[in-house]
Amino acid sequence: MKFELLDLLALYIGLLVFLSFWLSRKAKSLEDFFLASRNLPAGLVYFSLAASWIGATSVLVSVDEAYHRGISSIWVMGVPAVLTALIFAFVLARPIRRLQIVSLPDLVEMRYGKAVRHLAAVLIVWYMMVLAASQMVAIASFLKMLLGASYIEALLLGTAVVLIYSVLGGFLSVVITDAFQFFLLVLGLIGLLFFLLGEVAIPDLVGMTSQLGKDEYFSLFSDLGRNLLIVLSFVCAWTISPIVWQRIQAARDEKQARSGLFASAVTFLGMYGALVFIGILTVGVYSSGTEEIPILSELILSHTGKILGMVLFLGIVAAIMSTMDTAINTGALSLTRDIYQRLLFPKRTKVPVLVGRISTVVVTLLAFLIATRLQSILQTLGLAAEIMAEGFFIPGVAMLFMSRKAPRAGLFSVVLGGGYAVFAFLNGVGLLHLGWPAWPYSVPYGLLLSLLGFVVGLYLDRQKP
Repeated sequence: MKFELLDLLALYIGLLVFLSFWLSRKAKSLEDFFLASRNLPAGLVYFSLAASWIGATSVLVSVDEAYHRGISSIWVMGVPAVLTALIFAFVLARPIRRLQIVSLPDLVEMRYGKAVRHLAAVLIVWYMMVLAASQMVAIASFLKMLLGASYIEALLLGTAVVLIYSVLGGFLSVVITDAFQFFLLVLGLIGLLFFLLGEVAIPDLVGMTSQLGKDEYFSLFSDLGRNLLIVLSFVCAWTISPIVWQRIQAARDEKQARSGLFASAVTFLGMYGALVFIGILTVGVYSSGTEEIPILSELILSHTGKILGMVLFLGIVAAIMSTMDTAINTGALSLTRDIYQRLLFPKRTKVPVLVGRISTVVVTLLAFLIATRLQSILQTLGLAAEIMAEGFFIPGVAMLFMSRKAPRAGLFSVVLGGGYAVFAFLNGVGLLHLGWPAWPYSVPYGLLLSLLGFVVGLYLDRQKP
């Protein structure tokens, strides 16, 4: 089985590289490379959003959380994903489309000045690196058991593949491969769902979970305090995440962007519900799982059979890659546009595509280093969300509806919230031992500091000279 999975993975890698090489000829400018010439129809906006959102965390973490915690795990990924997509569709798509910007920090400079722009760019690149690292952790954790490789070997393999096609094809390559990868994921999950329904007697699940000591397994509101903090953390981070902003900007028009967002919200509701259901059904066939081993890895090796196992294997690898390539590409956009062009070489009016490709390599390598230190998917994703939620959510949303500059408000908010996020990150990875609450319990403190900084700064900005 392991050798067959290796052959299948090699074939899939070859297809991705060929497609990316073919698409590389279309990237003539920086806007082509990072925004696909601003000409994406609603279908590609939808596929790209759905595939990048429903990645390793959605598949591996959602199933594992549902397996261990039950139906309340829908709060971990499902609820924040649906809420965020609806917020963008109803509230934010129109103001974002009206802005003639290439990247999020362009707007930051318009509202808060250059100093805050540079700070925001650093936060965004940092966030994207940690987000990409979470997907690297996922693919390494998933592949090491299935292929019999070490964690570092699996990490190198998964990262190298995504780096190759992201460097060659840019954003258009990411979008088109995302659509293909999303199809594989859905196909694999549908097959797994029908397999589990044929193996498990649903009425017996209540008795089985009771014997395992999971008395609140079917309670939607179990551990509600923790789950609401996770929702708060992810919604704040994803609302200001450049990933969705980039796709809204790349859409053909506002209508195409909104249609893609609405379709994504409906898909998230169905997909996350299916993932939770799969996790619950898995108790019926595999009742001795641990926190360290992804449940789906064990299912593929021991329970699903060859054909379904191979389809599911390829679908999950595709899901992980689709989120990793998105984080890398968006981080490279900010590194190129906001740090290289605006901060380091502000006099250069045109930036060659080569710089975008080099930025892609830099973001990937730094994310790889983070992934070698952290080996928990959910923890890494949580630390990534904390960066954007605490560092930039409040000034980021406010700037969409502001008409006057407020440099002190932006500066104080980013410094206080972002500064807290820096120490929380260092505490989370074990480089500092501060005794602070761990994610997600740390999120309200960072948000309050960011809000305090914004209010004080706004008051000072509104005072007469």
